[in-house]
Amino acid sequence: MAAELSTSINIKEPRWDQGTFLGRAKHFFTVTDPRNILLSNEQLEKAHQIIHDYKQGIVSPGLTEDELWRAKYVFDSAFHPDTGEKMILIGRMSAQVPMNMTITGCMMTFYKTTPAVVFWQWINQSFNAIVNYTNRSGDAPITVNQLGTAYVSATTGAVVTALGLNALSKHISPLIGRFVPFAAVAAANCINIPLMRQRELKHGIPVTDENDNRLGESTNAAQQAITQVVISRILMAAPGMAIPPFLMNSLEKKAFLKRFPWMNAPIQVGLVGICSMSISRLEPALQEKIRASHPGVERVYFNKGL
Repeated sequence: MAAELSTSINIKEPRWDQGTFLGRAKHFFTVTDPRNILLSNEQLEKAHQIIHDYKQGIVSPGLTEDELWRAKYVFDSAFHPDTGEKMILIGRMSAQVPMNMTITGCMMTFYKTTPAVVFWQWINQSFNAIVNYTNRSGDAPITVNQLGTAYVSATTGAVVTALGLNALSKHISPLIGRFVPFAAVAAANCINIPLMRQRELKHGIPVTDENDNRLGESTNAAQQAITQVVISRILMAAPGMAIPPFLMNSLEKKAFLKRFPWMNAPIQVGLVGICSMSISRLEPALQEKIRASHPGVERVYFNKGL
């Protein structure tokens, strides 16, 4: 008879060693696995139950370690780490690859006319608004007013940036014009993310010790988290939006794309979490509170959001 699975496995941490490139690659390939968006509600609830029970020290009969880790990644893919709510389908990490490939490819294909620019920037910002809301840090709710303000502001900023740069690019190399969508996306991220998460800037995000014990809320941690997210969003977009323009500029001069211009969009599409900080960088009142209640803690940890 097989021995019961140990309850000492730390499922709060990734399965693979994050100190190695291979470990990080395995972790993020699993987190962003697009197949997870095809899972049924029944499968998600089963994973939720397995993880909930395991955290309480209850092991499902016959559960193996591989099944536990699979349940952990399924759970993480669908449920918010702070609120425990089931996340909106297209806002989940598992939806990022197919959604971003499609939207980015279309933005970079249809960028020459005003209607096309407006439509695809609107689609992109609608998707971004859903992702930002779904992956907000902490358990602070976002009001409909905040959501609407961030959405309208980011969409306006992206469209204005794209149309303005499109007008300027008519007088320079066509290659430069291909980078207009990237500039618009960067500008929109600088507007969208801080506005979408403004409540965190006002009230702070949860900070914990290394054992995940909640110590308080910090606006300084929120500022650092949101700054990192803005920068990382722009850098993540760079490979898919900065390299294809060179390739497509060369391919469009070849006979293949001149013969099959409808292949432009498919080719464009095809080309295309936890932080810490020192206690000394927190607000003075929170520093005092933590030092009084947890004198040995020197660093705090927080979920920066996606």
